[in-house]
Order: sequence, then structure tokens, then C-alpha cells
Amino acid sequence: MSSLTYDLTLAGLSVGSAAALTGIGLVVTYRATGVLNFAHGAIAMVCAYVLRQCVVEWGWPLWAGATVTLLVVAPGIGMVLERFVFRPLAVLGSDPAQTLVASIGVFVLLVGGAALLWGQGARDDAPELVSADPWGQLAVALLLAAGVGAVVRWTRFGREVRAVVDDRQLAVLGGIDADRVAAAGWAFGSFTAGLTGVLLAPYVRLDPYGMPLLVMEVVAVAVAARMRSLPVAVIAALGIGVAQSQLTRLHPSGWGAPLLQAVSTNLFVVALLIAALALPRVGTRDALPRTATARVPTPPGAWIVATVLFLLPLGFAGSDLHTSVQVPALAVVLLSLVVVTGRGGQISLGQAAYAGLGALFTALLAAGRFPGLPRLPELAALALAVVLVAPLGLLTGWPAISRRGLALALATFAVGVGVSRFVFTQPYAISGLSLGRPAGFEGDRAYYVLELALLAAALLATRLLRRGRTGRALAAMRDHEPGASAAGVQVPSLKLLAFVSGAALAALGGGLLGMGLRAFDPAAYDPVRGLLWFAAVVVLGADSTLGALAAAALLVGLDAGARGGVAAALIGVLAVLVGRFPGGPYEALRTAAGRRRRRARLTALGAEVRRRLRPPERGPASGPTSAGLTAQPRRAAAADGAHPPQGPPAPDDESSTGGADGTPNAAEGRVHHHAPAPNDATLTTHHLQARYDTFTALHDVTLTVPPGHITAIIGPNGAGKSTLFHCLAGTHRPAHGQVLLGTRDITRLPAHARTRLGIARTFQQLAVFPSLTVAENVRVGAEQGRVRDPAAVERALGLLGLDGPVRAMPAADLPTGTLRRVELARALAGSPRVLLLDEPAAGLDTAEVNALARVLKALAADGTGLLVVEHDLDLVADLADTVHVMAAGRIVASGPPDRVLDLAGSQETAV
Repeated sequence: MSSLTYDLTLAGLSVGSAAALTGIGLVVTYRATGVLNFAHGAIAMVCAYVLRQCVVEWGWPLWAGATVTLLVVAPGIGMVLERFVFRPLAVLGSDPAQTLVASIGVFVLLVGGAALLWGQGARDDAPELVSADPWGQLAVALLLAAGVGAVVRWTRFGREVRAVVDDRQLAVLGGIDADRVAAAGWAFGSFTAGLTGVLLAPYVRLDPYGMPLLVMEVVAVAVAARMRSLPVAVIAALGIGVAQSQLTRLHPSGWGAPLLQAVSTNLFVVALLIAALALPRVGTRDALPRTATARVPTPPGAWIVATVLFLLPLGFAGSDLHTSVQVPALAVVLLSLVVVTGRGGQISLGQAAYAGLGALFTALLAAGRFPGLPRLPELAALALAVVLVAPLGLLTGWPAISRRGLALALATFAVGVGVSRFVFTQPYAISGLSLGRPAGFEGDRAYYVLELALLAAALLATRLLRRGRTGRALAAMRDHEPGASAAGVQVPSLKLLAFVSGAALAALGGGLLGMGLRAFDPAAYDPVRGLLWFAAVVVLGADSTLGALAAAALLVGLDAGARGGVAAALIGVLAVLVGRFPGGPYEALRTAAGRRRRRARLTALGAEVRRRLRPPERGPASGPTSAGLTAQPRRAAAADGAHPPQGPPAPDDESSTGGADGTPNAAEGRVHHHAPAPNDATLTTHHLQARYDTFTALHDVTLTVPPGHITAIIGPNGAGKSTLFHCLAGTHRPAHGQVLLGTRDITRLPAHARTRLGIARTFQQLAVFPSLTVAENVRVGAEQGRVRDPAAVERALGLLGLDGPVRAMPAADLPTGTLRRVELARALAGSPRVLLLDEPAAGLDTAEVNALARVLKALAADGTGLLVVEHDLDLVADLADTVHVMAAGRIVASGPPDRVLDLAGSQETAV
């Protein structure tokens, strides 16, 4: 081996060893707690500063400072985080994405706190704990990996770790101290973060922003290890480190030289992009913490106050006005997160990249340096930059189609870091670049007026994306993605729309920010800024445009009027409390204000004034008589006045209020919803087989669901009923066989496409959209279903007894019985040919089950084919025309209910 190769290999091993320590810490924390610690790099940075403070500032011996830093401070940080931030989230069983947001909040808090304590400048006097010889660092990494692997594999504590990660509550019931396990995992993970920080500090830039990002770039080694395998993490880290070092010996000429140079210094970023976008996904659970209730209406005076506050800077002068110029531009950027995150429910940690691209493209176009395009005036350059950046939203939108939760967070973070490293910091892109303001708007006051006009346009665009059919579809996707797809919402296309629109808004705001500063500053669009912006929008109300405006004013105002880092520290504190305020403190304050308004009583004069000022409300003035299926709905009359053969017409005194028990009278009136001809509506399967990895869940299942017929499937848990249901609904693709609707093969069609062909479904676990009202939930089904019928919403609401005051109530505030009706009404509003019902009686009382049975019989009588998966055998006996019994993935018996249920009971096949 040549001397150069040997020296480069040693240098690569040194870098790889530090990366391996990071990977070990991330994997251990994830395996012990289920949390990807986004704050790992920030903890490393804080520990490096603490060691420097002890040794350089206070004059401690190196061994004493290292002992306190690594054995007291670093584990202590981890234990404090576990006890006061992540344990409450775990105990409450919070959405995994809330934990992700809290982790990002800790990152932001530590970065802001470090900037406050030690300043934002870089330090180059960090003490050297281990010599530059890579063998010592490599030995530390290998010994740690071997020790942790032995503990996890061969000790009781290791078994407890695996049990807690798999199911914390079940582990606690089994006698495991889950808090002790989690605390140990956090303490060790923070120890490795601290060790990484003190080892890297002498050789890299020690500052509050650069070092945390540098450490987080090597998260690729943990993702490559699927957050589980320590040997894979160590090998990946060492391999990437050596490869990155060896690339520095290449010196090509021509156009490829800058690109190769960028790759040779950022190979961990390349690995992060590959790991996040191409490797098998990790942590694919829910996207964002969802509000438990519908949004409280914004107080009428809030927008007036916001308008006045944003107009106030027009009276400023000097530095105050120059600082204020940044607020509307940043508000536009944050509005992009309202669209993507607040309304679309998608994690996006890369919006800073799109804002930076908007500023960069604007500068290049205005300078005449954009390839193939002439020099443009600044406003035209800004407009064209927005058009050019918008399609680049597919960089994060496309991965979002198949990723959620942690996997999507990693993908968007990787894109943001990649754009920053390969575009914003490269001389070939930004050297000699300047950015001016549009002609006629050079002064701060004139430019501020221009920003306000464009901010108003951005607010209007955001409002259009949050209202109407598109707004309801976005809200449905955010609240319950599988339910939205089942309602006919084209979820993939909608995700792309959200990300492309978000990229356009971010580019507009980024371009305005650059022109306001009169320069393209790469630091203004650093990935750490993207994390801060994301956290700010989430904690101040992700679905609130007012929250975005407040966040922009807060971020600019605090850092301008105080020492740098105050805004980050405050946002970090609020973010770690996200478990207490899932919709953000702003949403909590609005909810509290709403409650106070409801409790307040007006005087007689006040009531008379309000009556004169307010327009008369539509619908009955009284509240709903019942929240369950025993409400008194209007009868859903058939268009032709016909009645099903089940019985005679209802008496006149019951024709408008339901049956004698007050339940919907659907069985006495034909349900008119454009039932198709029988030859088009038969749902069949032929020799269906389905697998999960190596397990075969369905074996050669052939089934027919004819129109006007109720088909039931029963069987024990694990029999394959749910898998068959998912194959029919389009949420699981069978390994073999066919699913046909009439003569059309729909085996490979996704769920939303099947819904638009006329196959609707309900869920065993309720799939309603809590932020929408009852009527809006049903309207989603009508707008996305097979037939666009303007009367479908009212017909479905009337049929299910939801056409009274309950129609305007938020779905989040309703009991289970009513929500079952809401879900069924949404399915019926799309005029389905076939209705798939997954345990529709779950959570209903006897009266509600009887009412549901009457509705389902009326639907069948009107020509709809129904397939019911149900454990309630009495309901099956009352409803079904044909019953199929499943066991071990096969249909073992079929026939009329009286014969099949007796056989199933005698063989104890069904439960």
C-alpha cells in the first residue's frame, strides 16, 4: 500500500470512527425508546462546549473536564430529556410524530441555548481528548459496539429493551420497568453523542449551528443499519469515511471537477440521500400529531390586530424598518409549511432548501447568469424563479407518496441538507452573486409595501388551498389518510399538489428575503433554519395562517432585539411541550377563549343587539336531540316513492320522524342512489392468494358479492377475513388471483380508484375526519365518489339521521354511534355499487345495531351489493343472504345463514 493511500485510509478511519459513535448512539436510543434522536448532534455540540468551558475557560485538568462532561453532563442531559420530555409522551401513548416534533424541539432548544451562552461565533481552541491517531478512536468505537451488542443479545436487560420497544404497555404489565430501560437508553445515547462531540471538536468548526448539522449528516449510517444492527452501522460508517478520504486524491478537470470535489467532502450527505430515499423505510407510522378536535373559529378581531401590526412598520425608520422588511418575506415561507404540514399533514424539514433556491434562482436570473435565459428585471426574475422551483417540490413530494412519519422526515431532511451542501455552499453556484431590489422599490418602505402585497396574495392562495373541495380533501388526508383514500381522494396526487404548492410559496418567500437583504446569504437557508421554521409553525398552530404570521414576527423580532438564539430557545421550549398542546399553544388559547365565550351570558340588551346584527342562522335553532342512532331524522324518501318488499309503508305519523323507537326509517323507504345494472356491479375474486413476507394469509379464495345481496364473512381471529377485505378494498395487493368488478379486472387498482368505480368501504377502527363537520365529512365522499350528485349529501344525511343540527357539529365531538353513521353516510354519498363493511356494529348498543340493520337491508333492497365482516352472529343471522366461514386463510363453509351458522357453532369455527 502506498504511503498516500495508507495516510488517506487512516484519515478516513478517524472520520469513520466518529461517525460510528454517532450511529451507535442513535441505534441504541432508537432500540431502547423507539425515538430517532434528532437532537443527537445538538447534544454533541453542547458537550464539546462544556469540555472547552471546563478546560479552556476555567483551567481544569483535561481528565477532570472529560470525566464531568462524559460521565455526568452527557448522561444527565439524556436522563433529563427522558424524564421530562419523552416519558410523558410515551406514557400517554402519543402519536409517534409528536415524539419526532419534540425531538426537533430539543435540537432547536439546545442550539438556541448554546448560542445564548457561548455566542454564535466559531471556536478553534477546543481541547484534544484523544490524539489524532485514528487507531485509538477506532478502538473506542469497536469496543462500544461490541459491548452494547453483547448486552442487548445476551442479558436480561437486553431482552427488556426489546420488549419495551415492541410494546411499552404490555412490557409494563409483564413486570418490566420501562422507565428504567428508557432512561438507560437515553443516558447511553447521550454519552455517545457527547463522546462524538469532544472527539470531533478539535478538528471541525465548533459553533452552535455547524457542528450539530455535521453530526446529523452521519445519521445515514444508522438508517443504513435499519436502526437495529450495530455491526452494519459501524461498517457503513468506516466504509463511507475511508471512501470519502480516498476521493480527495482525484483531481479531474473540466465541468465535473466542482461536482467531484463537492462529493468528496460530503459523501456522508450522499449516503444520507441514498439511505433516506432508496433503502427500506423505517418508522413509517403516522405523519403528524393531529388535533383531537376541530379548529376553533378565529376570533373576529384577530385579523384586524394582525393587519394593524403588519402595517405599523410603515411608520418606522432606520434599522427598525430594515429589520421589519424580513418579516413578511419569512411569513410567506412559513405559509408554505401551513400548506404542506398544517393542511396536508406531511412532515417537511426541507422547506429552507426551496426558499434558498427561490433566492438563488432570482439572483441568477436578475444577473443574467441562469443558463439559456437572458437577464431579467428583479420582479420578473422572482416570478420565473417561483415557476422554476415549484416543480422541484417533487424532490420531497414524490417520496411522500410512499413514506410517512420518520421515513418522510428523514427524506425531506436529506433533500434539504443535499441542496445546501451541493448548491448553496459551492463556489460554482454563488461566487460573485449579488441581489438587488426591483426598480421603484429600492427603499425599505416601498419594498415593505411590495412585500405586503405579495404576502396578501400568498394568504389568498393559502386560503384557496384550505377551502372548498381541495381543502376538504387535504384535511381528510391529514386526519386519516386510509379513510381519505377509501373516500375516493387521490392521495398521491394530493400530496404532490401540497409539496409543489409549498415549494412555490417557499421560493416566493425566499426570493423576497434575499432581495430584502440585498444579497444571497447561504446561511439564511441553512438546514438548521429549516428545522427551526418547522418547529415554529408546528408549535404556533400548523393549520393557522395567523400562527405563521406570528411565528415570522417572533423569529425576526426576538433575534433582532436580543442576543442571537433567543427565538430558537423559545421555540424549542414550546416544541418540547407539543405533547401537552397537540394543536399548538395558539390552538389551545383559541379553544380556551371559545369556552369562555360559551360560558359568558349576555344581558337582555346585548342579546337584542346580537340578534339584530347577526343574520338568521339556517336550520333549527335547538340542539340535537340525541348524539346516537336514536336521533330523530327526517325520512329519506325515495325519488320514485317505491317501497322495498320487506314490509308495508310506514304509518303517516311516523313518516317524517322515523320508527316507533325514534330510529331512522330507512327500511321503510327505498334508498335511491343510482344503483347500477347487476352485470356491472358483481364483485368477485378468483383463486385469491395473499402473503405478508413469507406468511400466506389467503389460500385460493373464490368469492362472489352479487348486487342486491348481503354477503357475510365470519371466522376466528387470524382466519384471513381482514386480509380478504383489504384485497377487495385495494389496500393490499394479492400475490396471485384476480379481483373483478363486473368484467373489469381491478386487482392492481389502488383504493381511491376502486372507490371511484363504485366500491366503498368502512373501517373497523373509525375512519372519520375529526377536523371537519359531519356534513363536510359526507361531502368528501360525495365529491370524490363514483357519481357527482348534488343531492347526494342531503340524501345520505337524511338516510342516516344526520340532517338535523348534528350536521354542523365537528366530528371530533361526537360519540361512537354517531360516528359510525357519519362513516356510512360518507360511503353512501358516493353512490357505491358495492359496500364493504368491516365490523360495522363494533361499539354500538342494541338499539343502534337494530337501526343499522334496517339501513343495510334497505340498501340491499335498492340494489347495492354488501359484504359484511362481522363477529356479531345475531346480526349476521338477521342480515345475511349468504354466509362464508373462513379458517386458516380458506373459505371452509358457505350457504344460507341458518345452515352455515349452525354448522359453524357446532364446530366452534366462529367467534
